[in-house]
Parts: sequence; C-alpha cells; structure tokens
Amino acid sequence: MNDRPRIAPVARPDALYIDGAWTRASTGQRIAVADAATATVFMEVAEAGTDDIALAVRAAREAFDAGPWTQMTHDERAAWLWAIADRLEGRLADLKSLWIAETGITTTHADRVMPSIPDGFRSYAGLADSFPFSEEHASSVGGRALLLREPVGVVAAIIPWNAPVSMIMHKCAPALLAGCTIVLKASPEAPGAACIFAEICDEVGLPRGVVNMVTADRQASDALVRDPLVDKISFTGSTEVGQHIGAVCGSRVARCTLELGGKSAAIVLDDFDIGQAAATIAGGATFLSGQVCAALTRVVVRRDRHDAMVEALCSAFATVRVADPFDPATGMGPVASERQRARIEQYVEGAVAEGATLACGGVRPSNGLDGFFVAPTVFGHVSNAMTIAREEVFGPVLSVIPCADEREAVALANDSLYGLNAAVFTASADRALDVARQIRAGSVGHNGSRPDFGIAFGGFKRSGIGREGGAEGLRSFLETKTVVLAP
Repeated sequence: MNDRPRIAPVARPDALYIDGAWTRASTGQRIAVADAATATVFMEVAEAGTDDIALAVRAAREAFDAGPWTQMTHDERAAWLWAIADRLEGRLADLKSLWIAETGITTTHADRVMPSIPDGFRSYAGLADSFPFSEEHASSVGGRALLLREPVGVVAAIIPWNAPVSMIMHKCAPALLAGCTIVLKASPEAPGAACIFAEICDEVGLPRGVVNMVTADRQASDALVRDPLVDKISFTGSTEVGQHIGAVCGSRVARCTLELGGKSAAIVLDDFDIGQAAATIAGGATFLSGQVCAALTRVVVRRDRHDAMVEALCSAFATVRVADPFDPATGMGPVASERQRARIEQYVEGAVAEGATLACGGVRPSNGLDGFFVAPTVFGHVSNAMTIAREEVFGPVLSVIPCADEREAVALANDSLYGLNAAVFTASADRALDVARQIRAGSVGHNGSRPDFGIAFGGFKRSGIGREGGAEGLRSFLETKTVVLAP
C-alpha cells in the first residue's frame, strides 16, 4: 500500500463557494471523508448549515434576476462551457484519484469514464447553434407567433456519492447553457469533485453567483429543496429521498428532475449462449462495485437453464480480484462506506433467510486491507417476490430468477416498482427490439447494459421523473413561452 498513488487534494476544503468567493461555513463543522480501501480519513471539508444554504440560494437568485448571465447569448454561454471543459481536461487525474478513494471504483473503470467529462461540456456547448431555442409559427389567432425556450431559473443540483463528477457534468453543463444559475450540493461521502468544479468555475472567472457549491447533510439539504427562491431541483439519488423531494416540489409547484433507483432485469433468451451472457453481466456487476442505479441485478432465464446460469456467473466472479482500486490489476474495489457494506450484508442475510440459494460470495474477502470490501455474490432460485429481487441493494449482488418462457420473462422484468434499465440477450436484433418494446424501462440494451446519456437517460415508475443527457437533458432546464405578435 506504500506505493499507492497520491489522492489529489482540493485547494479549499475548509470553505464553501458562494457568490464567487470562498466562504467559511457558518457551522464551523467539518465532514470527514474516508478512503474506501483503507477506511482512513484523507480529507475534511466544510459542512454547510441552513444559513449557508440561504446565502448560496440568494446569490444564485441575484445572479439570475440581475446579473449578466441570463442576458448573454447561447453562444456566449457556450464559450464558458468550452473554458470549463479545457480546465477539466487538466484536472482529470485529480478527479480520478478522488473518485477512486471516495467510492472504490477501480482505476481501470475510472479511466473509461473520465474522458467523457470534458467531452460532455463540449457537447452541450455545441447545442448552442443547433438546439431550437426559438421557433416561428403561424398563429391560429392571427399574427406571427414565437415559441421560445427560456431558462427555468435557479437550479439546485443535488448529486450522489457514487458518480459525482459525471453527475456534475450532466446537471451543470445543460443548466449553464440554458442560462440558469446553480447551487451545487455535494454529498458528504464524496465531495471532492464538486470542490474541484468550484475551483474551475472560479479560475475561469464565471460571473458571481452563477455557480455556488456547498457540501451539506440532510437538514441543510432539505432547506435547499424547500427554499422558495429555487425554481428547479435536479436530484440523483435514492427513491426514498426522491419521493420526499417530489412531494416538497409539488407543494410549491417547483420543477424537478428525479433520477432515482433501479432493480434492472437482464432477460436471457433461449437462443443466447449462457457463458457469454454471464461474462457480460458479471463484468457489469463489478463496475463501481455494483453501486450503480442502472446495474443489471435480476437475471431472468428459462428454468431449464437456471443452474447453468448460476454456475457461469459464479465462474466469472471467481476470476475477479477484489483488492486496492488504485492497482491496475484489481477487478473490483470496495464499496464506498461501512454503512454501505452493512446494508449489503443485511440484504445477503435476508435473502438466505427467505430461501434463496447463496451460490457464491456473501462474505468479506481476505485481501489484507481494512477497507469496505464485499465479495461479488450470486443467489439462485430467487423468487421475484423476495426482498433481494424487489429492493435496490446497490452492491455486487445478482439474483437469478427462473421463468417458464419469454412471456413470463417479460412479466417478471416488469413486476417491479422500478423501471430504469434492462437488457435482452438474444442472437436476433428483431427479437431484442420486440421484447424491448414490452419492457417498462427508460433504457433497454441488446446483449448488455447500454444506457446512453448522449441521447437520454431516466426511468419509468419509481425510477424517476424526466431525462438527463443530450438535447432531452437540456429541455429539462428550459421553460416554454409563446409570444404572439399582432398582425
């Protein structure tokens, strides 16, 4: 462990970023951030209280109502996105090391994601010229009509701990292009990316109050959601918290985008190779140690192929090295916290008690590290009525559910409170499309999990409201206005 790469420091862990300045938190409190692989604290950041939240909101409100930001053209705002992207490019190594330490994602998996962060800002900047912010129509009441898409206002962007740098891009880039101002609320478990993003906004000289950054726990976060000066909440996190936020937004008719939990099904049809399907599903389960809302955790397979699927998944997991996530040879790192590991272990114990067959995993690996490690786990003979098949575990735990035929497989996939993601494994693209059309989920992949944020990502049912990514993600930060000019 002595040769582990250095975890990147942030410039001002002792301060919040409010109204274009680094500001001491009114609470005087710090939040300790632990390295998931060693369980040791490597950073402490300022903890915002309700007074700090109010200051940040007022700064964003003033910047939206009276600052220069909303008066700029989309091309002018796009220039700021290009500048942010260039700065992000130079900080990718720092962002990567923080992500690995805070969440346990492996260096190999992080390397696949990091280039998409500056590219995402540039992609949204490119929409300045192509997105229809203004359309002309013939009016049915006479005269010329304009359909305008204008910024929704002050946005509270509340990001999760599992993929903070990606969520900053997916929320802040479209909001900034639209002309919104932002209060970015980082999670206590993984605040590093938000701190660096605030540094970058400060370095490029973004106008005061356009982006404000706070790190807060539940009470102060709730004050942000309830503040009447906030026009829209963009939240990614658990369904339980999302339900609360949705209720608060409904009570004051605030806009919201909610990207919530999932219990995604992988349907393996009878014409697809079991070993190939198992390798793909198991490989996906190790990404971020299964701490992914879109993870394929329910494997639905015909009953006569159930045992072969369980065996193939366990064989695939047997080759995974669970160790230090900074080591390029590691296949899966720890989960993000002791609380998260305890939650996963409770689900494993509950599944055994309910009668599911623990085929492999379910224990803490012996790798000589003191971090929050769990072993990739497979349960067989799972009923879709069991808790392990109904609730989001948020860890590397797979449930194999037997079915009679394709029709029952679709019914089992849809028998869930969630509808975020799914996959259909079949040799036929036509068959995949036919089954995909029957599945109630926001994304369906052929022969693997294929959510595409460049097009749109979001869920049906309790997996959320609205979409993020691409032009659809930009629309969620815009209000539609009709202007009819007299003939």
